[in-house]
Amino acid sequence: MNATAAGSPIKVLLADDEGLVRSGFKVLLDLEDDITVVGEAVNGAQAVDQARATRPHVVLMDIRMPKLDGIQATAQIATTPGLEQVRILILTTYDTDEYVFDALQAGASGFLLKDAGPAELLHAIRVIAAGEALLAPRITRRLIGQFATQRRIAQSAQNQLAVLTEREREVLTLVGHGLSNHEIGAELFLSPATARTHVSRAMAKLGARDRAQLVVIAYRTGLVTPTP
Repeated sequence: MNATAAGSPIKVLLADDEGLVRSGFKVLLDLEDDITVVGEAVNGAQAVDQARATRPHVVLMDIRMPKLDGIQATAQIATTPGLEQVRILILTTYDTDEYVFDALQAGASGFLLKDAGPAELLHAIRVIAAGEALLAPRITRRLIGQFATQRRIAQSAQNQLAVLTEREREVLTLVGHGLSNHEIGAELFLSPATARTHVSRAMAKLGARDRAQLVVIAYRTGLVTPTP
Protein backbone atom coordinates (compact mmCIF):
# COMPACT_ATOMS: atom_id res chain seq x y z
CA MET A 1 0.00 0.00 0.00
CA ASN A 2 1.37 3.41 -0.85
CA ALA A 3 1.81 6.19 1.70
CA THR A 4 -1.13 8.29 0.59
CA ALA A 5 -3.48 5.33 0.53
CA ALA A 6 -2.44 4.38 4.04
CA GLY A 7 -3.14 7.91 5.29
CA SER A 8 0.22 8.09 7.03
CA PRO A 9 2.86 10.81 6.59
CA ILE A 10 5.17 10.33 3.64
CA LYS A 11 8.55 9.28 5.00
CA VAL A 12 11.42 10.85 3.04
CA LEU A 13 15.13 10.04 3.08
CA LEU A 14 17.48 12.75 1.81
CA ALA A 15 20.63 11.53 0.03
CA ASP A 16 22.99 14.29 -1.10
CA ASP A 17 26.64 14.99 -0.31
CA GLU A 18 26.00 18.73 -0.08
CA GLY A 19 24.93 19.74 3.41
CA LEU A 20 23.29 22.97 2.29
CA VAL A 21 21.13 21.08 -0.20
CA ARG A 22 19.97 18.61 2.44
CA SER A 23 19.32 21.38 4.94
CA GLY A 24 17.25 23.35 2.45
CA PHE A 25 15.15 20.32 1.58
CA LYS A 26 14.65 19.42 5.23
CA VAL A 27 13.50 22.92 6.20
CA LEU A 28 10.95 22.87 3.38
CA LEU A 29 9.68 19.35 4.02
CA ASP A 30 9.39 19.83 7.78
CA LEU A 31 6.76 22.51 7.15
CA GLU A 32 4.42 19.96 5.53
CA ASP A 33 1.97 18.05 7.73
CA ASP A 34 1.89 15.04 5.40
CA ILE A 35 5.67 14.67 4.93
CA THR A 36 8.37 13.76 7.44
CA VAL A 37 12.13 13.47 6.95
CA VAL A 38 13.30 10.20 8.50
CA GLY A 39 16.98 10.32 7.64
CA GLU A 40 19.86 11.92 5.78
CA ALA A 41 22.75 10.36 3.86
CA VAL A 42 25.96 11.96 2.60
CA ASN A 43 26.84 9.21 0.11
CA GLY A 44 25.27 6.30 -1.73
CA ALA A 45 26.43 3.63 0.69
CA GLN A 46 24.89 5.52 3.58
CA ALA A 47 21.69 5.97 1.57
CA VAL A 48 21.36 2.20 1.21
CA ASP A 49 21.99 1.68 4.94
CA GLN A 50 19.53 4.41 5.87
CA ALA A 51 16.89 2.97 3.52
CA ARG A 52 17.21 -0.39 5.26
CA ALA A 53 16.99 1.24 8.69
CA THR A 54 14.19 3.74 8.12
CA ARG A 55 12.10 2.12 5.33
CA PRO A 56 11.20 5.47 3.70
CA HIS A 57 8.43 5.88 1.16
CA VAL A 58 10.60 8.15 -1.01
CA VAL A 59 14.34 8.67 -1.33
CA LEU A 60 15.54 11.96 -2.80
CA MET A 61 18.70 10.63 -4.44
CA ASP A 62 21.52 12.73 -5.84
CA ILE A 63 23.47 11.07 -8.65
CA ARG A 64 26.98 12.31 -8.02
CA MET A 65 28.00 11.18 -4.54
CA PRO A 66 31.18 9.64 -3.09
CA LYS A 67 31.73 5.98 -2.14
CA LEU A 68 28.65 4.81 -4.05
CA ASP A 69 26.93 6.97 -6.64
CA GLY A 70 23.19 7.47 -6.82
CA ILE A 71 22.69 4.97 -9.63
CA GLN A 72 24.45 2.16 -7.78
CA ALA A 73 22.61 3.06 -4.59
CA THR A 74 19.30 3.06 -6.46
CA ALA A 75 20.02 -0.39 -7.90
CA GLN A 76 20.91 -1.78 -4.47
CA ILE A 77 17.78 -0.38 -2.83
CA ALA A 78 15.54 -1.58 -5.68
CA THR A 79 16.86 -5.14 -5.36
CA THR A 80 16.94 -5.36 -1.56
CA PRO A 81 14.27 -7.69 -0.13
CA GLY A 82 11.87 -5.71 2.01
CA LEU A 83 12.49 -2.43 0.21
CA GLU A 84 10.27 -3.13 -2.80
CA GLN A 85 7.91 -0.28 -1.85
CA VAL A 86 10.69 2.32 -1.52
CA ARG A 87 10.52 4.80 -4.40
CA ILE A 88 13.59 6.64 -5.68
CA LEU A 89 13.36 10.21 -6.95
CA ILE A 90 16.59 11.14 -8.70
CA LEU A 91 17.92 14.69 -8.34
CA THR A 92 19.62 15.81 -11.52
CA THR A 93 21.06 18.83 -13.28
CA TYR A 94 19.42 19.07 -16.69
CA ASP A 95 21.70 18.60 -19.71
CA THR A 96 24.69 17.56 -17.60
CA ASP A 97 23.73 14.24 -16.02
CA GLU A 98 23.98 11.57 -18.70
CA TYR A 99 22.97 9.00 -16.14
CA VAL A 100 19.23 9.55 -15.89
CA PHE A 101 18.51 6.71 -18.31
CA ASP A 102 20.70 4.36 -16.26
CA ALA A 103 18.98 5.50 -13.06
CA LEU A 104 15.54 4.68 -14.46
CA GLN A 105 16.76 1.25 -15.52
CA ALA A 106 18.26 0.76 -12.06
CA GLY A 107 14.85 1.24 -10.47
CA ALA A 108 14.25 4.98 -10.04
CA SER A 109 10.64 6.12 -10.35
CA GLY A 110 11.50 9.45 -11.90
CA PHE A 111 13.66 12.50 -11.52
CA LEU A 112 13.54 16.10 -10.43
CA LEU A 113 15.66 19.01 -11.55
CA LYS A 114 17.85 20.39 -8.80
CA ASP A 115 16.73 23.91 -9.54
CA ALA A 116 13.06 22.99 -9.18
CA GLY A 117 10.94 25.24 -7.01
CA PRO A 118 9.43 24.25 -3.65
CA ALA A 119 6.01 23.51 -5.15
CA GLU A 120 7.57 21.19 -7.77
CA LEU A 121 9.55 19.32 -5.13
CA LEU A 122 6.51 18.77 -2.92
CA HIS A 123 4.42 17.67 -5.91
CA ALA A 124 7.13 15.25 -7.02
CA ILE A 125 7.38 13.63 -3.60
CA ARG A 126 3.61 13.18 -3.36
CA VAL A 127 3.36 11.75 -6.89
CA ILE A 128 6.15 9.25 -6.27
CA ALA A 129 4.77 8.28 -2.85
CA ALA A 130 1.39 7.59 -4.45
CA GLY A 131 3.03 4.91 -6.57
CA GLU A 132 3.19 6.85 -9.81
CA ALA A 133 6.22 7.71 -11.90
CA LEU A 134 7.24 11.33 -12.27
CA LEU A 135 7.32 11.60 -16.04
CA ALA A 136 7.43 15.15 -17.32
CA PRO A 137 7.17 14.46 -21.08
CA ARG A 138 9.19 17.52 -22.15
CA ILE A 139 12.22 16.48 -20.15
CA THR A 140 11.86 12.72 -19.80
CA ARG A 141 11.35 12.06 -23.51
CA ARG A 142 14.36 14.11 -24.46
CA LEU A 143 16.69 12.52 -21.94
CA ILE A 144 15.54 8.95 -22.46
CA GLY A 145 15.38 9.41 -26.21
CA GLN A 146 18.88 10.85 -26.31
CA PHE A 147 20.55 8.12 -24.33
CA ALA A 148 18.36 5.15 -25.22
CA THR A 149 19.51 5.37 -28.82
CA GLN A 150 23.10 4.91 -27.66
CA ARG A 151 22.37 1.61 -25.91
CA ARG A 152 22.59 -1.78 -27.54
CA ILE A 153 19.42 -3.79 -27.09
CA ALA A 154 20.42 -7.08 -25.49
CA GLN A 155 17.24 -8.83 -26.61
CA SER A 156 15.37 -8.26 -29.83
CA ALA A 157 12.34 -6.00 -29.59
CA GLN A 158 10.00 -8.63 -30.98
CA ASN A 159 11.12 -11.25 -28.46
CA GLN A 160 10.76 -8.86 -25.54
CA LEU A 161 7.33 -7.64 -26.59
CA ALA A 162 5.99 -11.02 -27.70
CA VAL A 163 4.42 -11.56 -24.27
CA LEU A 164 2.14 -8.54 -24.72
CA THR A 165 -1.27 -8.47 -26.33
CA GLU A 166 -1.88 -5.93 -29.09
CA ARG A 167 -3.83 -3.74 -26.68
CA GLU A 168 -1.00 -3.89 -24.15
CA ARG A 169 1.43 -2.78 -26.85
CA GLU A 170 -0.80 0.17 -27.62
CA VAL A 171 -0.94 1.07 -23.94
CA LEU A 172 2.84 0.69 -23.58
CA THR A 173 3.35 3.04 -26.51
CA LEU A 174 1.16 5.68 -24.88
CA VAL A 175 2.92 5.24 -21.54
CA GLY A 176 6.15 5.84 -23.44
CA HIS A 177 4.73 9.14 -24.65
CA GLY A 178 4.11 10.15 -21.05
CA LEU A 179 0.32 9.78 -20.98
CA SER A 180 -1.51 9.19 -17.70
CA ASN A 181 -4.10 6.45 -17.20
CA HIS A 182 -6.90 8.95 -17.80
CA GLU A 183 -5.26 10.16 -21.02
CA ILE A 184 -4.65 6.60 -22.21
CA GLY A 185 -8.29 5.77 -21.54
CA ALA A 186 -9.45 8.76 -23.53
CA GLU A 187 -7.12 7.90 -26.42
CA LEU A 188 -8.22 4.26 -26.61
CA PHE A 189 -11.86 4.75 -25.51
CA LEU A 190 -11.28 2.85 -22.27
CA SER A 191 -12.13 3.67 -18.69
CA PRO A 192 -9.16 4.85 -16.56
CA ALA A 193 -9.51 1.67 -14.48
CA THR A 194 -9.23 -0.51 -17.58
CA ALA A 195 -6.23 1.49 -18.77
CA ARG A 196 -4.63 1.01 -15.35
CA THR A 197 -5.24 -2.73 -15.59
CA HIS A 198 -3.49 -2.91 -18.97
CA VAL A 199 -0.56 -0.89 -17.61
CA SER A 200 -0.26 -3.22 -14.61
CA ARG A 201 -0.34 -6.30 -16.81
CA ALA A 202 2.34 -4.88 -19.10
CA MET A 203 4.50 -4.11 -16.07
CA ALA A 204 4.11 -7.65 -14.75
CA LYS A 205 4.83 -9.31 -18.10
CA LEU A 206 7.89 -7.17 -18.82
CA GLY A 207 9.25 -7.28 -15.29
CA ALA A 208 9.05 -3.50 -14.94
CA ARG A 209 9.15 -2.04 -11.45
CA ASP A 210 6.97 0.93 -12.34
CA ARG A 211 5.86 3.22 -15.17
CA ALA A 212 9.30 4.80 -15.46
CA GLN A 213 10.77 1.47 -16.51
CA LEU A 214 7.91 0.99 -18.98
CA VAL A 215 8.98 4.25 -20.62
CA VAL A 216 12.54 2.95 -20.91
CA ILE A 217 11.29 -0.29 -22.48
CA ALA A 218 9.10 1.61 -24.93
CA TYR A 219 12.15 3.50 -26.20
CA ARG A 220 14.55 0.56 -26.11
CA THR A 221 12.25 -1.62 -28.16
CA GLY A 222 11.43 1.05 -30.69
CA LEU A 223 7.74 1.43 -29.85
CA VAL A 224 8.52 5.09 -29.22
CA THR A 225 11.18 6.90 -31.18
CA PRO A 226 13.20 9.86 -29.87
CA THR A 227 11.89 13.31 -30.69
CA PRO A 228 14.50 15.31 -32.67
